Amino acid sequence: MISKKYSKFLFIFFMGFGMSLMMTLIITFINTGYDELYFKRFLKAWSISLPVAMIATTIVAPLVQKFVDKITSN
Repeated sequence: MISKKYSKFLFIFFMGFGMSLMMTLIITFINTGYDELYFKRFLKAWSISLPVAMIATTIVAPLVQKFVDKITSN
């Protein structure tokens, strides 16, 4: 089992990984269609979107959490 102190890093990793994977798969398909070079184009795009997603999650997640905490009650 992984220590609870790493939970924020794991959240950032899995959220960025999952979101960038799904979005890049779909957007690559919509923009270029599916052919023999689809996965090559996907991997090239994902090599850019994955780090961007990690950075965005690091910045946005705490802000969203604060906002949600303010608009919700126990």
